[in-house]
Amino acid sequence: MQRNSVIDRDTLRAYEETHYRVLGDAPATLRIGIPNPALAELHRAFGVDRSAFVTAANPFSALIDAESNALRQAALAEELHREGLRFIEGIGEHPSGQWPGEPSFLILGLALDAAKQLGARHGQNAIVWCGADTVPQLILLR
Repeated sequence: MQRNSVIDRDTLRAYEETHYRVLGDAPATLRIGIPNPALAELHRAFGVDRSAFVTAANPFSALIDAESNALRQAALAEELHREGLRFIEGIGEHPSGQWPGEPSFLILGLALDAAKQLGARHGQNAIVWCGADTVPQLILLR
């Protein structure tokens, strides 16, 4: 993780502690730095060796209303459909429950540079990216 970020330490810590939950038929909970066998199985099932967990909610970690977040997330889904990308719905939830869960997508087969660009276009401080080792990494965008 980059150390020269404009993101404050408390926010970074919250990102690192968050549970990034993949929903659907093969649920998985991604934790930063911890290999994930369920994600490895998802990668195998979809024939990919990488994925990214991305949201469009609460740009730059500024809490906005649920309706605005839903519109932002729908715009992200539309972009993913246009690009022909496969994705599974998810939610990012901090275990303290002090911040509302953020609707998200696990995007299958997305390269790191493309994932970073996608997160930046949707006003995010960070994304979670997983390579072939299925160890989720927090990738800071600012």
